[in-house]
Amino acid sequence: MRAFVILLRTVACVMLAGLIVTPFAQIIMRSVFDVPMAGAEEMARYMLICLTFLAAALVSLDGGQIKMEEFQALLPERPRWLLQLVIELAGVVLFAFLAYAAIGTIARNIRSTTATLEMPFIIFMGPLAAGAVFLTVANLVLFSRTWSRGRPDDKHTTLT
Repeated sequence: MRAFVILLRTVACVMLAGLIVTPFAQIIMRSVFDVPMAGAEEMARYMLICLTFLAAALVSLDGGQIKMEEFQALLPERPRWLLQLVIELAGVVLFAFLAYAAIGTIARNIRSTTATLEMPFIIFMGPLAAGAVFLTVANLVLFSRTWSRGRPDDKHTTLT
C-alpha cells in the first residue's frame, strides 16, 4: 500500500505541476510570441480533473475528508465507533457506485473523443473511474482499520 500511495502522490504532483505550467505557457506564448497554444485550456482542465479525482484517495487515507468530527467528539466511545464505521461503509458504497457509473459511461461512449484535443473518451473519463476505485479501496482500508481497532479514532480538534 505504501508504494501505491507514493506513486499516487507522485502522479498528483506531476498533475499539479502541469496544471500550473500549462496556463503559464499559454500566457507566455500569447503575450510574447503572439501564438496561442491550441488546446491549452482543455489540457489544463484535464489535469485539474486528474488531480482532483486521483488525489482524493490520498485525502481520505490522511483523514482529510469532512466527517463532522466536532459532533463525533460529543458522542460516547461506542456510538462514535459505530458512527465512524457507518461513515466509512457509506463511503465504500458511494464510491463503488460512482466507479460503476463511470465505467458504464466510458463503455457506452468508448468511440467518442473530446472536442479540441480529440482525446479518446476513455482517457478523458479514466481519472474519474480510477479515482472512484481508489476511493472505494481507501474507504475499505479505513473501514477495516476502524473495525479491527474496535474503538473510534482519537480526535483532538483544536479551534483557534
